[in-house]
Amino acid sequence: MLGLRRAAAALLPPTAACVRASGSMAALLVSQPRYAWLRELGLEEENPGVYNGRWGGSGEVVTTYCPANNEPIARVRQASLEDYEETVKKAKEAWKVWADIPAPKRGEIVRQIGDALRQKIKVLGSLVSLEMGKIFVEGVGEVQEYVDVCDYAVGLSRMIGGPILPSERPGHALIEQWNPVGLVGIITAFNFPVAVYGWNSAIAMICGNACLWIIAKVLEDNKVPGAICSLACGGAEIGTAMARDERMDLLSFTGSTKVGKQVALMVQERFGRSLLELGGNNAIIVFEDADLNLVIPSALFAAVGTAGQRCTTARRLFLHENIHDEVVAKLAKAYAQVRIGDPWDSDTLYGPLHTKEAVKMYLDAVEQAKQQGGSVVCGGKVINRPGNYVEPTIVTGLPHNAPIVHTETFAPILYVLKFKVEEEVFTWNNEVKQGLSSSIFTKDLGRIFRWLGPKGSDCGIVNVNIPTSGAEIGGAFGGEKHTGGGRESGSDSWKLYMRRSTCTINYSKDLPLAQGIKFQ
Repeated sequence: MLGLRRAAAALLPPTAACVRASGSMAALLVSQPRYAWLRELGLEEENPGVYNGRWGGSGEVVTTYCPANNEPIARVRQASLEDYEETVKKAKEAWKVWADIPAPKRGEIVRQIGDALRQKIKVLGSLVSLEMGKIFVEGVGEVQEYVDVCDYAVGLSRMIGGPILPSERPGHALIEQWNPVGLVGIITAFNFPVAVYGWNSAIAMICGNACLWIIAKVLEDNKVPGAICSLACGGAEIGTAMARDERMDLLSFTGSTKVGKQVALMVQERFGRSLLELGGNNAIIVFEDADLNLVIPSALFAAVGTAGQRCTTARRLFLHENIHDEVVAKLAKAYAQVRIGDPWDSDTLYGPLHTKEAVKMYLDAVEQAKQQGGSVVCGGKVINRPGNYVEPTIVTGLPHNAPIVHTETFAPILYVLKFKVEEEVFTWNNEVKQGLSSSIFTKDLGRIFRWLGPKGSDCGIVNVNIPTSGAEIGGAFGGEKHTGGGRESGSDSWKLYMRRSTCTINYSKDLPLAQGIKFQ
């Protein structure tokens, strides 16, 4: 398996808060006593961005920044195209070894990876918080999600397989055989640099595919090639190479719909296989009979959690017209109590946006909302403090089909919209191009099953009385339409990392043909 990190600190998959190394630069955080814990992860001032059994990298040096204060953390030497070529060759060779290892034994190695993560879970969570900007508890929770997926994969390693099917021909057996696809490329996103990689790598590894991380030592301890889990830290050049590379048997991409479309077209041009996890313009629908004690904290977490930078963030809140004003007032009060601060402080609930560019996108979206008739109930401004902090924002008064409402802005902006009847609001939920996550709040059992049915939500995640975000690992994660159609993590997502063969075995001395055909 080959993981691509777009310019990140040496132990994290990709983030965008990076620039080219500069001669005049403030002291790196990795060199400061307050951040001495970074050394526990083996981080130095300059870190290799390539792993294929050994660490290296001969490409451009970039610097990664902390979004909470915009100070430089450390430098990373990225992969060159030559590094990439070498890494792919080594990964393909390593796969030959890995594919011969029985699946339960592969599961045992993945279990050890989970244990290695457990031992470093707090310091890894701190690194996620420092580099991505999410609060500490979310950073630790993200690493925990990788651990949980490892545990899930261990059990799965003894269960994957196809059925034995009834054959219409006597003396014949009809079976499905599932084999690993081979080399899986993973391009992850800045907002979940650990979890997305974990969903892919843990499941792909037990399926027998070749996929970097703290896991290098685990592979070495088990005397299997480190190149099974290779890494190439780079930018668009490396990502394009992966998409066009026919040796890449499956390419998993998590990111924006715009870039995902480019990836999909390049992979399809070579008749390759891709797994896409793209954008989401997610809605919560609140009916008159809803329990507001559930609605307010759910909407708050879904809209404000991770500073609005989850693909499952709630961006639209549909309120029945009879409860609209009451809910808006209660939600605005809850927004005012959100504790904003340094993401690694335990008391903080809300941290910064990831980049300065994200701050500009936030301001542009707020201005567009005003121009299109919206009223800012709370928020709407940049917070005057170091880092990329903006106010969590509620906007009311827009029509359901306003252009800005149909635009996914990766920021904490919640558009609150009125509705009258069930049929119209179900339609409005589905009218955006993305189809990732959705949720309704109601006590009406009939409405719940209509919501889950063919005329209800068209999303991949369809919830009732819980937020749009915070999915469990046991279910398949992904969405429809411009969200890409991919599925990761639980349920039968493992099938995407394998190829299926239908096998007919004749154990008789006769040769009957299917459908009763006689060819004599």
